[in-house]
Amino acid sequence: MRSIGHFIGGKAVKGTSGRFADVYQPMTGDVQAQVALATKAELRAAVENAKAAQPAWAATNPQRRARILMKFLELVARDNDTMAELLAREHGKTIPDAKGDILRGVEVVEFVLGVPHLMKGEYTEGAGPGIDIYSMRQPLGVVAGITPFNFPAMIPMWQFAPAIAAGNAFILKPSERDPGVPMRLAELMLEAGLPAGILNVVNGDKEAVDAILDDPDISAVGFVGSSSIAQYIYERAAQTGKRAQCFGGAKNHMIVMPDADMDQAVDALVGSGYGAAGERCMAVSVAVPVGKTTGDRLMEKLIPRVESLKIGPSIDPSADFGPLVTKAALERVRNYVDIGVQEGATLAVDGRGFKMQGYENGFYLGGCLFDNVTKDMRIYKEEIFGPVLSVVRAHDFDEALRLPSEHEYGNGVAIFTRDGDSAREFAARVNVGMVGINVPIPVPVAYFSFGGWKRSGFGDLNQYGADSIRFYTKTKTVTARWPSGVKEGADFAMPTS
Repeated sequence: MRSIGHFIGGKAVKGTSGRFADVYQPMTGDVQAQVALATKAELRAAVENAKAAQPAWAATNPQRRARILMKFLELVARDNDTMAELLAREHGKTIPDAKGDILRGVEVVEFVLGVPHLMKGEYTEGAGPGIDIYSMRQPLGVVAGITPFNFPAMIPMWQFAPAIAAGNAFILKPSERDPGVPMRLAELMLEAGLPAGILNVVNGDKEAVDAILDDPDISAVGFVGSSSIAQYIYERAAQTGKRAQCFGGAKNHMIVMPDADMDQAVDALVGSGYGAAGERCMAVSVAVPVGKTTGDRLMEKLIPRVESLKIGPSIDPSADFGPLVTKAALERVRNYVDIGVQEGATLAVDGRGFKMQGYENGFYLGGCLFDNVTKDMRIYKEEIFGPVLSVVRAHDFDEALRLPSEHEYGNGVAIFTRDGDSAREFAARVNVGMVGINVPIPVPVAYFSFGGWKRSGFGDLNQYGADSIRFYTKTKTVTARWPSGVKEGADFAMPTS
C-alpha cells in the first residue's frame, strides 16, 4: 500500500504525527493508500523552508520566474496521461473529466506567464513641483492554499501558480481524500527548476488548517470548500491579520425559458448536472422551467436521458460519470434523496438502487431526478454535491429570476433562451456572481476571474485572472523629489499638489 507523506524543502518527507487518513479507490471501495496528517510542527517546518527560500525567489526577475512555469507546463503535458489516471483512481471522476481538471489549471498557469506585465506598477512624472510618483507591486512573502477534493489538479494550480509567479513562497494543504496529484504537481515544479522551499505540500486535516491560520509568518490564505468552513477560515484569518479569499458552496440554477431549444437545454442539464457525479461547485443542481408547458416538455425529454446515463468505473472511456469520492459522500447524497421523498418532491428517476457489476463495493449512485421541488425543501436549500437534479417550476420570468437571486448561495447561474432581451435583463438583474447565457457551466476563462457572491464567496478578490496577482501582492507607492531647485525651509502645511 502506498504511503503519502509531505513535500517540504524540495523533497518528499514522511509524516511524524502517527496519524493517517485512508485514501480510497472509489471504483472498488478499497483503501489504496494512507496519507500522513501533519502536526503543527510539520507545518511550521514547511513555513521555515518557505521563509528561507522566498527572498531570493522574489529577487529573481519575473521573466525567469515565468520561464520556470513554462517548463512546468511542458512537464505537465508530458505526464498528462499518468496524472489523469492517478486523479481518476483517487477521486472517481472519469479520465476525460480528469484531463479537463488538469487543463483548466494549466490555463491559469499559461495566463500567469504574463506576470512581468501583470505586476507592472504606475508612474506619473511631475505630479508636483519636481515630484514624481510611482507604484510597484511586491510579493507578500509566504502564503498558503487549502484546496478541496473535487478538483485536485485545477484548484491547486489556480492558487499556487499566480502566487509563485508573483514572487511568493507557497504552502499547499490539499484534500486528504485525493492527495496524489497535488504531490505530483510539486515534484514537477521542482523538476522545472523551482527552488526548493518555494512550493511545499503539507497533507493534513483540521489541525493543519488551524496551524496555517495561526502561523504568524503566513500572510495570506486561499480556500475552496463548503461555506461553513469558508466562513470559519475567513473569520479566523482576519483575526490573525491575514489576507483571505474563501470560496464556499453553491446551488446553481439553470432557467429554461419557453423559447429555449429544448434539446440543447436537456443536453446542458445532463452534462452539467451529472458530470463528475455532481461533485462540482459549478454543477447545475436546480432546473427552473418557466411555465407549465415548458416544465412538461422538459421532463418529457429529461427523464429518459437521466435513466439512460451510463455510470461506470473511472477507467471506462464510455462512462458518463463514475463513483463518488468516498462511502461517506455516497451515504450523504443517498440521505438527501430520502429527505426529498419525505418532503413530498416527486422522485421521477431513482438511482439509489444502482449497483456496478464487478464493482459492487464501489461508491456508485445512479442519476436521481426530482420534479415539483419547492423552495422550502431542504433538497432545494442545501448543497447536495451528488448526481441529483431538482426541477423547480416557475410561473413566469420574474419568479424564475427571484429563485437564484434570493438563494443564500450565489456561485453560478444560467439561462437558456433565444430572446436576447430576456437574456440581457437576466444577466443584469440576477444576484449571482457568474452567469451563463446558453452556457450551463459559466466558469470564466483564465484571463477573467472566478468568484461567487453571498455565501459562495468571502473576500473582495476572486481567483485567477488579474485579481489573483492583486491578492498575492501588495502595492508600494513612492513619492520622489531630488534636492536640485528645492526651496529650503520647513513647511508645516499639509502637502498638496
